[in-house]
Amino acid sequence: MRRFEFVEGTSAKFWMADVQGNTFIVVFGRLGTDGQRKEKEFDDEAGARREYERKVAEKLREGYHEVSAEPAPAPKGAKGAAAAAPKLSLPPRVRGGKPSAEQVTAAAEALAALDSRVGGRSWRVSLQARRARSALRALGGVDPASHPALGPVFSSLMAKVVAPQGESRLPLWVAMELLSELEAAAFLRTLEQWKRAPAGATAQAAIGLLSRQAEVLGEPELALRLGSLLETRPRAKGAPEEGWEKRWSALRPHVEGHLVSGGSSLPALLRSLDAGGDARLAERLSRLGG
Repeated sequence: MRRFEFVEGTSAKFWMADVQGNTFIVVFGRLGTDGQRKEKEFDDEAGARREYERKVAEKLREGYHEVSAEPAPAPKGAKGAAAAAPKLSLPPRVRGGKPSAEQVTAAAEALAALDSRVGGRSWRVSLQARRARSALRALGGVDPASHPALGPVFSSLMAKVVAPQGESRLPLWVAMELLSELEAAAFLRTLEQWKRAPAGATAQAAIGLLSRQAEVLGEPELALRLGSLLETRPRAKGAPEEGWEKRWSALRPHVEGHLVSGGSSLPALLRSLDAGGDARLAERLSRLGG
């Protein structure tokens, strides 16, 4: 079957068509789902072929783009449209490159400065967090553990996310912004660090949710991107979140496609996640399924 896709704004759809004898067949739906299948019989194959060509031209006028003339090999357990769907390619999250020693040192110093400000005035923490994130971005998506000058200070800073009650704490959303500039392996390692925190540590409900979604997805890069969305900086009361919606619209087809290829679905993932009584996280989860 020929496959066409349309991704724009909040729309992420596919449409597939074929002719078998005198039957015109289409499969369509949201990217990452099985979609719906419809068949229409004609008096002869020529009639079915004319309908096929008319519908293809119609989809092209609507802005659909052909992405595959032949189905990709079906993953084990996949069925329906999922079996024919080609693997989507995630756009780069970080700009790759080999950092210089000076860049690594600058990043370590920026993280140390942030570490020293945790617990101080929020605007000072936010300002230094932006500087630290910029310094990490310049490294090109490294894993801090691979740099002796960077690993210990980064681990020390991440430990402050789960600091005991009464001690200075780094907000989880700040930590996720920093992790979004690094290799996905650093996210999984940091999750393990957070999970070892003693009972009663801060942010345990959110960390449990991040750990669960990473476990269900089984794909570090997707888990980091989805986790970053769930822990995006809280918006000011009444402020719009168009940026959040755009990020989810871009990521959603990749998450759904990955889940469907493994025999699961986005609703199943969301049902497995527990906000732990956190109203903000519950609202985020609700919007993911909207």
